[in-house]
Amino acid sequence: MTTARPLRFAMVTTFYPPFNFGGDGVYVRRLAHALARRGHSVDVIHDVDAYRVGGGTETTPLPEPRGVVTHPLRSRSSLLSTLATHQAGRPVVHGSRIRSILAQGFDVVHFHNISLVGGPGILEYGSGVKLYTAHEHWLVCESHILWRYDREPCPGRECLRCVVRAKRPPQAWRRGSLLSRQVEHVDEFLALSAFSAEKHREFGFDTPMRVFPSFLPDEEAADGGDPESRGEAPERPYFLFVGRLEKIKGLEDAIPQFDDTLGAELWIAGTGAHEATLRKLAAGRPRVRFLGRKTSAELRTLYRNALALVAPSRCFEVFPLVVLEAFREGTPVVARRLGPYPEIVRDTGAGLLFETSAELRAAFEQLVREPDLRARLGAAGADAFRSTWSEDVVLSRYLAIIREVADRRGLAELSATLGAMA
Repeated sequence: MTTARPLRFAMVTTFYPPFNFGGDGVYVRRLAHALARRGHSVDVIHDVDAYRVGGGTETTPLPEPRGVVTHPLRSRSSLLSTLATHQAGRPVVHGSRIRSILAQGFDVVHFHNISLVGGPGILEYGSGVKLYTAHEHWLVCESHILWRYDREPCPGRECLRCVVRAKRPPQAWRRGSLLSRQVEHVDEFLALSAFSAEKHREFGFDTPMRVFPSFLPDEEAADGGDPESRGEAPERPYFLFVGRLEKIKGLEDAIPQFDDTLGAELWIAGTGAHEATLRKLAAGRPRVRFLGRKTSAELRTLYRNALALVAPSRCFEVFPLVVLEAFREGTPVVARRLGPYPEIVRDTGAGLLFETSAELRAAFEQLVREPDLRARLGAAGADAFRSTWSEDVVLSRYLAIIREVADRRGLAELSATLGAMA
């Protein structure tokens, strides 16, 4: 009889906190920590060179729990190292080190955002079960986010013209067969939403993708206090935006709605390159507040007391973690009918959708006017979070996928070990 043993995982990602800019690195860290809490060991390979080139400043690594080991990749010339990988589609400078780490006998090698840590060439490294999670649309888009000419969601391929206009160096490897050859080394491609899987297919990625949900960790829930306690009520009802202040996030469509007749405020948590433009737009509107960057604990209180999370994104998001953060606190979403939001609202019944300015205004007014509606939508979001996006639910599915691949590949010992954990 096979007994359960700890598994060995390798996570390969360009960005990892604190050397990161967005949600992909946060996702990897949450997954690594969740696995470590279950007794597994996790090695994380990430690229500090790419972080530096992206404008990140050197910072002190965060403490990691027992079972998690990080391998930060650094070179004497961050620019040359990153540019070489970007152009060759392979880990030119750090390849030998990555290969030696992944040769240490991992049960699972899980690739995440590999754009600058190794490109598609890295997919042949290592052995064991191999997974890939698409955190953006990098597999089919040089700019990662299907945002054409820095002005609109991309309706179809005009890649070379688009990257030239964006003043990015085109990637020659994308015009060849490197990616199509390298995907053969991966057992399962995971998409965070059905919308994202369909966009990959639409833009030419023919390899099947399995929809696999994101999650929020149980340890965050334990630190967040009683979700039924909303604390002291705000002076005036408010809607909440959380995220980077960038053009693609669509706040220009939300800010003008908050005049003296609405009966609610807009609170904006976050910073970004577009902040000055948004502050100028909000000038003379006292019901629009810029809160700056907030801690996780502060955000939980803000979510909990908000009428709704506002998600007016203009681009094709993959899956917004802020929605899960809102649902966990029993807060619904008001979102543009674009990207994964129709899918989220359809499956949960936890929000309102809009396309036009009039529809957005109507959604705000309805939630201000009907507190019972807000309560019903928020409760639906909390129920959906517990059943779909909680840590135990998602980690069980994660290990089940690995066992399925192990069975398919004839990895009997790994399959039996996973079976003993079930």
